Parts: sequence; structure tokens; C-alpha cells
Amino acid sequence: MNSSRASLEVTAFIGFTGTPIEFEDRSTPAVFGDYIDTYTISQAVEDKRTVPIYYEGRLAKIKLSDDKKPLLDDEFEDVTEGEEDDVKGQLKSKWARLEAMVGSDERLGLVAQDIVEHFERRTEILEGKAMIVAMSRRIAVDLHDAIVALRPEWAGAGDDAEAIKVVMTGTAGDRPGWQQHIRNKARLKGIERRFKDPADGLKLLIVRDMWLTGFDAPCAHTLYVDKPMRGHGLMQAIARVNRVFKDKPAGLVVDYLGLAEHLRKTIKTYDTKKEAGQTPAEVLEIAVGVLKDRFGIVDAMFQGFDYTGYFGTAATARVAALTGGADFIVQEEAIKKRFLDAMTALNKAAAMAMHHDDVRDLRDTVGYF
Repeated sequence: MNSSRASLEVTAFIGFTGTPIEFEDRSTPAVFGDYIDTYTISQAVEDKRTVPIYYEGRLAKIKLSDDKKPLLDDEFEDVTEGEEDDVKGQLKSKWARLEAMVGSDERLGLVAQDIVEHFERRTEILEGKAMIVAMSRRIAVDLHDAIVALRPEWAGAGDDAEAIKVVMTGTAGDRPGWQQHIRNKARLKGIERRFKDPADGLKLLIVRDMWLTGFDAPCAHTLYVDKPMRGHGLMQAIARVNRVFKDKPAGLVVDYLGLAEHLRKTIKTYDTKKEAGQTPAEVLEIAVGVLKDRFGIVDAMFQGFDYTGYFGTAATARVAALTGGADFIVQEEAIKKRFLDAMTALNKAAAMAMHHDDVRDLRDTVGYF
């Protein structure tokens, strides 16, 4: 390579990449030279080419004793360099220990329960799909089975059924229980078409590494991460949910392993516009705060009008609350405009954060508004 370059003394070599690598031992600029130009995550959001990414840590929801929790210490970064059979020697034993803890039956049962409840809450407000990233093929299959045990109606025979699918590589020599999840290219293409179709009933994909790069499904709005990840791999994964789609306000990364610091470092590397110490992906609590604030503004506009009849069982009272509330809001043009402006922000925040425990009690009233 170097001799070829030397023979072309006046030639400019230009590389294009979406996720350059910048580690101590591997660096894209070290090979290709300084950047000519960059287009950051922040710029793409400002240009409305992508939607913002929010971060929600769910580690605290997985109530396990400390001795049963996976520990992501400094050694975990070495573990992420290998994948199942690719890791060797001492690294293989580290990977195996971490995989065993991440994929224990007790832990996977808790993660499955939380994902099911979280996703159902998410899709109450915002229609769309989600991807789950598992650490190994074994965990991907076990997590699928745990979720289907909780929601049998999500299961079904064949690639044209089921609301949840596992997408992974494999061979005929793999475990019998894995074979239903191992597909040829034609069958994988069918699953891909289903997932990219917003109207199709396939709502959840479980992957290990397939479709985390070069795969765009704009209707996907949530990424559940239960795999140690860092650097360009993590950056490529979270980009699966930042595609623009209809009224999708943002993508949400849900973390079950405590990857916040690694996410911060990753996006700091790829987004030079972020100031030092600034959160990489906005924490979900920001959207929760906006929701509470806009809810207070809208609620105050109804001062002098009693809309509580809407929450009763009498149909006449519910209709009266709706028609009366609408008349009350539109009686003055200035109030109507304020209401519409506040509701735009409230609806956006609700689509992002209405599933959060801190604001669940506001759900029915937001629905009325």
C-alpha cells in the first residue's frame, strides 16, 4: 500500500466514513490524515436530517443482588472487541463470565418483563417499532422465548407471523432450538421488508450484531441495549433509531447495562459541537420536565372550567366536557393560539416520555387536552 502511494506522489487520497475510529491503537486520521470536513450529529439534527436521541437508563429497574449483576469495569472494553467464538484465551473466559451473568434466567426474566411493559407504554402514545440488542445468540433466543412467554399472542408460526423476531447468523449444526431463527438471504429479506413496513405487525427485532449497520427502518423509535458496546459500534447501533419518520420526535436508547459513560465518550468523539461535559444523548428526564411544564401551562388555561366529567362513565358528561372544553378554549383567539402552541410542545414531549413512571398519572388528562 505504501509503495503504491509513493508511486503516485501528486495524488490525493480521500476517505469517506460515517463512523471514523479514534482509539489509542487504531485511528482513522492516523491512516488517512486530518479531516477535511465533518458533519456532526448536532448538525444533522439542526438540518432535520435526523431526529435527536434520548437516553433512558433502566438498570435500576432490574432488581438483582449485587453478586448477580454484570459488572462493566475497565476490562469490559476488551470484551467488546470479541464476539462469541471469535474471542480467544483469557479474553474468552472474561467474555464467558460476563455473558453468563447477562444471560442468567433470573436476569433475562426481569429484562423481558421490563421491555414488554416499557414497549407497550411507548406505543400507547407513539406508534412504531423497536430493536433489542443482545450480547450473544444464546441470549437473543432465550430473551425471545422469555418475551413470548409473557405475551403468547406475539408468537406465531412462520416468517409472515409473529410480532417479534430474532435475526442472527447460524448453521445447520447449531442447537435445534435456534434453527427457527436462522434464515437464508431470501427469508431475511422478507423479515426486513416486514420490519420496515409501518403497517406490518412485526414490531420487535432481537439482534446481536446483524442489522446494526447499514440498516434503516425509519419507523423504529426505540433501541433496547443489553450488550456491552462502545465506540463506533455503539454509535452505529444508536443511529438505527435517529431516522426521520412522520411525527417521530426523537429516538430513544434504553440501557440495561449502565452504558451512560460509554455513550457519553462515544458521542463526544463523533460530535465535536458538544461542549465539554454536555450529555451526549439528552437524558429522558429532560423530556419529562418539558411534559410537566407544558402540562401545567395547558391545565392553567382551563381555570374556570370543570372538565372532570370527562373521566367519569356517563357518556353525556364526557361529551359535555369535550364540547364545553373546546368552546372554552376557542372563545378568545389569543388563548386559542397559546393553547395550540403549548399543545404542540406537550404532544411532542408526551410522545417521548409519557411512558415514564413520573408522569404516568397525567396520561388520561393529556389525552383529554
